Amino acid sequence: MKTISTNLDQPNMYYRISLLSLLFLIFNSINLSAQINTSNDTPLRVIAIFAHPDDADFKMGGTAAMMAEMGHEVKFLSLTNGNAGHHEKGGGVLANIRREEAKEAARRLGIVEYEVLDNNDSELMPELHIRKDVIRAIREWNADVVLGLRPNDYHPDHRNAGKLVIDASYMVIVPNVAPDVAPVRNNPVFLYMQDGFSKPNPFSHDIVVGIDEVIDTKIRGLDAHVSQIYEWGPWTGGRLDEVPEGEEERLEWLSESMFSRGVSEAQMEGLKKWYGEEEAAQFRFAESFEIAEYGHYPSDEEIRMIFPMLGQ
Repeated sequence: MKTISTNLDQPNMYYRISLLSLLFLIFNSINLSAQINTSNDTPLRVIAIFAHPDDADFKMGGTAAMMAEMGHEVKFLSLTNGNAGHHEKGGGVLANIRREEAKEAARRLGIVEYEVLDNNDSELMPELHIRKDVIRAIREWNADVVLGLRPNDYHPDHRNAGKLVIDASYMVIVPNVAPDVAPVRNNPVFLYMQDGFSKPNPFSHDIVVGIDEVIDTKIRGLDAHVSQIYEWGPWTGGRLDEVPEGEEERLEWLSESMFSRGVSEAQMEGLKKWYGEEEAAQFRFAESFEIAEYGHYPSDEEIRMIFPMLGQ
């Protein structure tokens, strides 16, 4: 019987394996760390992807308004149509209401687009065809920055929306995945929008933006989501009878009920890093973002280019 020789030169074998490993790391570094577009004369393209029409408005409405005012091109994308989020309305009727509310919120915030996909509310799953929709959306927007939800949250739609974005984070550069849309040249920066959940790990306030100058704009953006702010949300909290009737009274009620907590200790530490202690102490309102470990990991200099409102 013929014997197959296994007498390999061990040092050369280990050398070849080490060289291949090094080449693999270099290849991934080139693709995952490609520089984002940070030229001063070209606006950044930012997309926030989430579960329901109004999620991003709560979490980053102020930052989005500031970005839009500074020339960034901002898009919101809801992966569900919100057709389950009400105690009296539902189905297509509610979905149409929420699309119109989202459109009005976009106008008030000054962002370019607020797209709402037609997946059913409370039924979102991290399925392959929706992941491909997310990949296509990021590519079509030619995004420099992608914001999503962390995949740990009280709502299954929030968790699954977060997973869909993270599962797309590398695939956006792979040509053979969703090949009907060309891959992005540079892997975007991926960020998480803030949440208050502590398990399996608490939110990291890596970037904290003071939003006092646009807090009225954020409130007006949220005010556009009438079915959620003045109906569904108060009903779930047992506060429906507290909601006033008049427009100005509602705005005052919204301001007091939604923003009475101010800046947390963790946010204040982030504000001090980016603005300095003296300026940080003046902020009453802030929005936080955590840098995801996938995609391009930005330097502090790049973060200041993405968020030009941060202090120097």
